[in-house]
Amino acid sequence: MNIDQSVVAAFTPTGKLRASINLGNPILANKSPETGEPFGVSVDLARAFAGRLNVELELVVFDAAGKSVQAVSEERADFGFFAVDPLRGETIAFTAPYVLIEGFYLVRDESPIKTNQDVDHRKNRVAVGLGSAYDLFLTRELKAAQIVRAPTSPSVVATFLEQKLEVAAGVKQQLEADARKAVGLRLLDERFMVIQQAMGTPKSRGSAAAEVLGTFVEDMKASGFVGDSLRRHGIVGATVAPEA
Repeated sequence: MNIDQSVVAAFTPTGKLRASINLGNPILANKSPETGEPFGVSVDLARAFAGRLNVELELVVFDAAGKSVQAVSEERADFGFFAVDPLRGETIAFTAPYVLIEGFYLVRDESPIKTNQDVDHRKNRVAVGLGSAYDLFLTRELKAAQIVRAPTSPSVVATFLEQKLEVAAGVKQQLEADARKAVGLRLLDERFMVIQQAMGTPKSRGSAAAEVLGTFVEDMKASGFVGDSLRRHGIVGATVAPEA
C-alpha cells in the first residue's frame, strides 16, 4: 500500500509514531513480569502500523483508559486503541472496531440483584474504572444508581470490596479473574453492553490520516492478523469485529 508522505508526516509530527497503550484492559495489553515491556493485540497492531508507515514506533503506556484517551486528544500521542464513544469522538477520529468486548456486572452471592434491570436503583452504588468505556456508558444510561469511580479498571473489584458497594462493572474477563481471588462473588447472567474497540487518531491530523488508519484496521481483520494475535496471547471472550 502506497501511503502519501503528507499522511506519514501527519502521523509523525515528532519524527516517531507514538502509540498510546492502555494497560487497564487486559484483553488488549499487559505488561511482561520478566521484562516490564507491554504486549498484546494493541501492541501488535501498533507495530504493524508503524511498519506500514515505515517509521519508528514509540509506545506511550498508561494504566487507565481515560489517560490513554487524553494523551491522543491532547496530541501527546499520535494514535491509540479505544472503545468507541460519542464523547471521545469529539476530538478523536475512530476507525471501525477491530475487536468486540462484553461488559458485565459483578455482585455478591447474597445480593438481591438478579438481572441487569435490578441494578439501576437509588440504593445501588456501581464501581467503574475512571474514564473507561463503562464509566462513559453508564453515566449516560443509569438514572438512579450512583456511580463510584475507581482509579483504574483493574482496581474496580478492589474498590467494590473495600467500600462495600453493591455492584462492580467492567470487562467480563477482568471481573471473572478478580472474582476467583475472592469468595462469594458472581457475575450476572447477561452482558449490559458490547464495547466496540477501535483505533483512533486526533481529528486534527486530517481526513486522509483517518482514512489510512481505517483501511489498516480493515486489512488487519481481513488478513486474520487480529484473530491470530488474540489466540497467540491466549485471549478469550473477545471476538474479531466484522468487516466494516
